[in-house]
Amino acid sequence: MKIIFAGTPEFAVPSLQALLDSKHEVCAIYTQPDRPAGRGQQLHISPVKALALTHAIPVFQPLSFKTDEDLQQLLSFNADLMVVVAYGMILTQDALEAPKLGCINVHGSLLPRWRGAAPIQRALMAGDAKTGVTIMQIVRKLDAGDMLHKEEYTITNNDTASSLHDTLATIGALGLAKVLTQIDSGVIQAEVQDESLVTYAEKLTKSEAVIDWQQSAHEIALKVRGLNAWPVAQTLYQDKVLRIWSCEVLESSDQQSLALSPGTVFCANKTIDVVTGNGLLRLYEIQLPGGKRMKTQAFLNSHTMLGLKLG
Repeated sequence: MKIIFAGTPEFAVPSLQALLDSKHEVCAIYTQPDRPAGRGQQLHISPVKALALTHAIPVFQPLSFKTDEDLQQLLSFNADLMVVVAYGMILTQDALEAPKLGCINVHGSLLPRWRGAAPIQRALMAGDAKTGVTIMQIVRKLDAGDMLHKEEYTITNNDTASSLHDTLATIGALGLAKVLTQIDSGVIQAEVQDESLVTYAEKLTKSEAVIDWQQSAHEIALKVRGLNAWPVAQTLYQDKVLRIWSCEVLESSDQQSLALSPGTVFCANKTIDVVTGNGLLRLYEIQLPGGKRMKTQAFLNSHTMLGLKLG
C-alpha cells in the first residue's frame, strides 16, 4: 500500500520505523512545524522528522489542513491510507477522506477507556490494572472511531508514565503491523466503541503536581508514577519545591507515625517516610530546585528532615 504517515513525538517513532521496515511505501510524512526549545530557544525538529530525513522521504509541516494548497498537496499523493500517531493536529473532514481507505490512528489506551490527551498518565493515576494500545479508524469526534485491533499490557508496580510510554510505543508499532496486514488481505474487522464505557483523559496541568498529603499513600504513589516524567509530583520542603520521582507505599505503618499529622516526615535508618491520610509513603528519589535527582540516602547526608512537615 501507498501510505502517508503523520506523527510528531518519540511515541510515533516506532510506528514509523515499522512502516519503513515493511513492504509498504511511505510516500510522505507530516509532522508539526519546528519549534523553539531550550535556553537558547533554537528551532528543534520533531523526532519523526529526524527519522524521516534519514530516509529521504518528503516531509511536510503545515499549520493546518484548512488551506486549499495544503489539501491539494495531500490529495496529490493518491495514497491508500494515512497512519496517524500522536500528530498533534486536528484533521479536517476533507483530509480524512483524502486517502482511499481513510485514516487510522495508534492510540495509547484500551478504548473506549481514556480518550483524549493523556491516556497513559491517567491510566496510571487511576490505578488501572491494565492498559494498552488501540488501532482505530479516525473520525471527526475525539478518539471515537471504530476499533480495528488492541494490544493489551498488564501494568506493574514499577511502571511510570515515562516507562509505560516507551512500552506502549513499541507494542503500538506491533499492533499497527498486524492491522496493515489485515487491511492488505481484506480481512480487517471493525468494532464499534461502547459509548457507555467512555472515559476522558484530560490534558495534564502543572497544578496537578502538588501533593495533598491528606490523600492515602496509595493515591499519592499513583500520582508520583503517573506524573513521571512531567510535570513530576512535588511538595514544599522548607519553602522550596521538592520534586518526588519515585516512592513506595509501606505495607505496615509504624505505630508512632499514626499520631502524626499528614505530611510529617518520619525518618529512621536513612529513609524518608512521610505520613499520609492513610499509611506511610517512603520516598526513594527526590530533587531540589537547581539540583540533580538523588537517592534519599544521599540527600540525608546533608539535609535534616526528621519531624518536618512537607507541603
